[in-house]
Amino acid sequence: MRSTVLIGSLALAGVVGVLGCTSMPPGPAGMSFFVTSVNPGNGGDFGGLEGADKHCQALATTAGAGNRTWRAYLSAQAPALNSPAFVNARDRIGTGPWQNAKGVVIARNVEDLHSAKNNINKDTALDEMGRPVNDRTKQPSKHDILTGSRPDGTAFAGGAGGGVPFPDMTCGNWTKSTTEGSAMVGHFDRAGTITQPWATSWNSSHPTIGCSMERIRPTGGDGLLYCFAVK
Repeated sequence: MRSTVLIGSLALAGVVGVLGCTSMPPGPAGMSFFVTSVNPGNGGDFGGLEGADKHCQALATTAGAGNRTWRAYLSAQAPALNSPAFVNARDRIGTGPWQNAKGVVIARNVEDLHSAKNNINKDTALDEMGRPVNDRTKQPSKHDILTGSRPDGTAFAGGAGGGVPFPDMTCGNWTKSTTEGSAMVGHFDRAGTITQPWATSWNSSHPTIGCSMERIRPTGGDGLLYCFAVK
């Protein structure tokens, strides 16, 4: 009898140990990553980085995860080439790990997120309610996600007003909703018209053809963002 109890205790301890090494449970309590289900309605104008963060926070709150601090995965360009006033998306989102509403880990840390180890794809890039987002095979396609970032999560070079050789890659640092300007997007479904790495990048695939919703949608987007919990 004593041996049976001992074996049972060891087995339970093993289960607890395994669970302790896994991610948090699925649902609002454990969610730390999502794709926004909607754009606030102004295309690339979120009211700057602060406004984009508020959008993430509001959607997370609606989903029951508002007790965490949420940030939009967005970079901002400096006003001039040699200015230090740029912001890297990778520096805004905490240290990880991050998981979706179903409890699936999409990256363990910032380095993994910006490497081949990340697990962002059409099955894991869910919205704040745990629902799939329209990928490239669905209509309307919403696979373009605004990031304003290079593949390593850093900002593009800045220049006064944008323009060649330093074009606007952030819709005026997320304050434009006009036909002018553009913003770099990534493909959450890792799919494009060709199989080149840039075409299948989750965070840096191609720029939009404008900053209004009417100019964001033609390439396959809906003005959506990636949101990450900082803590």
